[in-house]
Amino acid sequence: MNTLRNKVQLIGNLGNSPEIITLDSGKKLAKFSIATNESYKNSQGEKITDTQWHNIVAWNKTAEIIEKYLEKGSEVAIEGKLTSRSYETSEGEKRYITEVVCNELLMLGGR
Repeated sequence: MNTLRNKVQLIGNLGNSPEIITLDSGKKLAKFSIATNESYKNSQGEKITDTQWHNIVAWNKTAEIIEKYLEKGSEVAIEGKLTSRSYETSEGEKRYITEVVCNELLMLGGR
């Protein structure tokens, strides 16, 4: 049960091509966002689609696979953990960001 404490599973499509960053240490970082859609009917019986955007980060070998095979629109299944962090802008404004740190990736659909 301990592994379920902070686990996220998402299936969605990349909203943009992944941003790949190679650090001085040689480690790779992939950053991208995916959209998940949920449909329901409102009180008038109209179908409503709600789209949520999720920020994803992946490291090392997973980032290399993402760099090689994924592009805008690719459908993926992601498993990872939810993390939150904050940073300060150059204007001194504090910003908060929530990301999914990907530890497993499954490419869905065709190329």
